[in-house]
Amino acid sequence: MTTKTAIVTGCSTGIGRATALELTARGYEVVATARRLESIADLGVARTLVLDVDSDDSVTAAFDAVGPVDVLVNNAGFGIEGPVESVPLEDVRRAFETNFFGATRMIQAFAPAMRQRGSGAIVNVTSVAGVVAGPFAGFYSATKFALEALSEALHLEMGHFGVKVLVIEPGSIATEFGTNMIDQRTAAGPYGPLATQWEGAMSTLSGGAEAPGPDLVANAIADALETDGHPLRLPVGVDAQLITSTRQASDYETFEASMRQVLQLEW
Repeated sequence: MTTKTAIVTGCSTGIGRATALELTARGYEVVATARRLESIADLGVARTLVLDVDSDDSVTAAFDAVGPVDVLVNNAGFGIEGPVESVPLEDVRRAFETNFFGATRMIQAFAPAMRQRGSGAIVNVTSVAGVVAGPFAGFYSATKFALEALSEALHLEMGHFGVKVLVIEPGSIATEFGTNMIDQRTAAGPYGPLATQWEGAMSTLSGGAEAPGPDLVANAIADALETDGHPLRLPVGVDAQLITSTRQASDYETFEASMRQVLQLEW
């Protein structure tokens, strides 16, 4: 039996790190990548590699070093929060460069070999924020909505050639995501009361329970890779499943009214 190879982006912490370890445990030869090699030096995987998905040259160098793979996991990304009217566009461009264009660079580098071979899988880690946009998450959601759209088109294009596309939509997961976020919420100004209400709404949504760890997402990715006929989109976490199922079951106005009621949002 031939060992399958996988390359995973954003492995320094959280979902990327957990996914690299889980795929390794399931027999994959994993190439774990991050911008800083020292952040992944302790990972027990087949190979670690410096990779900046924002850079054309870095992505090209990664493909030249690794060659064709069976699985590409696009996980690298960061959050950006704040009112739409005031978040600096420079920060918005940075977010799109990593969250959307970074994944696109990796796809354009690694997908052709999958298509030519007639097999492979591309996993794009989006978010429940790629399904529903909440206040202060407009730009982060925009990057993830864009990746969702790209994934849908990619699924239609590459499925014909035997390449599986999976969209993983985590809800609240206990990672270091918040520490790496561009956070403009403190400059909410006239939106200050909404920021307070929204913080309470998030607590209501979680039911006071602690967020699950990244292993939940890593296992979902690995399970989906091993399942034939898996649906394109996979919400991960109780909150993600609740939000996505509610959104899919109604028009936007009905969904908004339901969420306002559940979250006690009066703004």
